[in-house]
This record gives sequence, C-alpha cells and structure tokens, in this order.
Amino acid sequence: MKKEMSVLDLFKNVFHNFNSRAMKDATIAFKEHLDQGGKMLLAMGGAMSSAQMGITLAPMIREGKMHAISCTGANLEESVFRLVAHNSYKEYPDYRYFKKEDDEAILNRGERRVTDTSIPEEEAFRVVEPIILKKWKEAEAKEERYFPHEYFYQMLLSDDLKGKYEGDPEHCWLLAAAEKNLPIVVPGWEDSTLGNIFAGYCKEGVVKPSVMKTGVEYMMYLYDQYRELSKAGPGLGFFQIGGGISGDFPICVVPSIKYDLKQPVRPWGYFCQISDSTTSYGSYSGATPNEKITWDKLTKDTPMFVIESDATIVAPLMFLAILDRYHLTEVQ
Repeated sequence: MKKEMSVLDLFKNVFHNFNSRAMKDATIAFKEHLDQGGKMLLAMGGAMSSAQMGITLAPMIREGKMHAISCTGANLEESVFRLVAHNSYKEYPDYRYFKKEDDEAILNRGERRVTDTSIPEEEAFRVVEPIILKKWKEAEAKEERYFPHEYFYQMLLSDDLKGKYEGDPEHCWLLAAAEKNLPIVVPGWEDSTLGNIFAGYCKEGVVKPSVMKTGVEYMMYLYDQYRELSKAGPGLGFFQIGGGISGDFPICVVPSIKYDLKQPVRPWGYFCQISDSTTSYGSYSGATPNEKITWDKLTKDTPMFVIESDATIVAPLMFLAILDRYHLTEVQ
C-alpha cells in the first residue's frame, strides 16, 4: 500500500534524536509560529547564496513565509551573481586535495573559489558592476541616498539585467524579495566585492560615499520595521543561519528599542540557529539562546532551538517542510 507523505510528515516519522530531533522540533515550532499569525526574519551568514539557497528560500519569500532578511553583503550580491552567471560557475568537488598551485591556477583563470564552488569574475562581478554603478551615479545626480539593498532592488526591477540571466529567476531569492519589497538590512555591506568596488570608486572621486545609507541608518530603519512586523500573532521570529554580523546586528534591535529608545517593545517570538560554531571556544556566534536571555534579546518563554549541523543541508529541508508542497512516496 502506498500513500503520499509530505516532507513535514517525513520529519515527524524519521527524525527522533540529536540534531535531527532539534531540526524537527524547530521546524514544527516555525510552522506553528506562522500559523498563529507570526512573522519571521532570516539572518543569513556564510556563503548561502553561492550554495544556491535561493532554490528553497525564494519560494519561502514568494509564499509569505519569510518577512524580513538580515544578510551579509556577500549573500546579497551573490544571489545576483548566481542569476547572471550560473552556467559559468565551476565546481571543484576534490578541493580538499588541492595544492597551492591548483588555487593559483583558479586565480589566473579569473575565478574566486568558495569551498567547492568558484564565482567567475568576468561573467559575474564585471556584468553587475557597470549596472549598479549607473544606479549609484543616478542617485548622486538627483542628490538621493539609498540603502545597499535598495540599489539591488532598483537593478533587479529595471530592464538592465534582462537578457543577461543564465540562472533560473525562480531561484533568485533577492529577486523574490525585490518583487515583494521585503525589508532587508545588510550590516557591514562594505565587506563584500561590490562594497569594495564602491569604496574604490569613492576613493577615485567617481561617486560620493554619501549616496549610500549607513549601518546606523539601517538600525534606525530596523526599529520601525521590527515594531511593525512584531504586531501580529506571537510576534516576529528569528531564524539564523551561521553567525557573525548578519545575526548579531538584527537581534540587538529589541534591547536597543527597550534601553536606548526607552520604548516598549515585544520580545522575539521564536529563535532558531543553525550553526557549527563551538560555544566552549568563546565564540559569540555560537552563544546558546540562554546566554541571549542575559542580554534581554530573548526571554525564558521564547521557543528556542539550536541545530548544530550544516546549514546547506538543514535549511533547505526545513524550508521544504514548511512549504509543505513537496511529497515523497512512502511504501508500506
């Protein structure tokens, strides 16, 4: 006898212990949070865009299951790089056995390796660079200023990239976000390829630094976005991939509103982190949720989960389960 079994059912039937149990419990709580009218913020570090997280993240955005994003500048731009240069990416599954000379050869071919994947400079960086430079210069001419992600939104929603897609636009999470005008914060955007390029143009006098809104302004923007998104149901949840500034920056918004603005604020309504960072090494990125209680970022009543595993495996599985539209066949 055969019956259809959703990915969420698979979680419930198979994943009972250790990190698989944490993944299952976090997924069920995530879904319950949304079902009760709550919203969700994704904090995304690492190289998730190069790892094609957009395949499952884009539908999460389009179907209204992800409502705000905090990400590194690298994840922001690499979503677009994948869109315009997908066929030109190279894969190196044997990277563990590379010699220094192998990586030097990759450099000389104009590629930039991220673990087993390399981003092609000419097909990615140099295709996007003149288009976004045009947006920066247009803003300067009009004496306008925008956030880093807003320039990407302008580029994606214009005709400037049309005809340049090598990847599937359905798999570009940033395009999905642009179409919904999803709130995004990109702390430390300068720490990215296009951020470096922007700094270079500023140094050369090609464009003024003032056309780019700052990280402080991002926090001011997040104050308002957080208060709006946390109004409904159990509030705004926090789903974190990796560590670093993409997670540390947005989670501070709650204590900042409470102590710096001295205004009432709802606590985070859910917390989950997928990480392989080791707490005992003093890693702030690996701080347990309990530690965040002491900073008034979470409360003792917040549903909290830590999944110590590979986000490139765990996050897509969780997103598929929450989307609940992909099915497997169970044989009995």
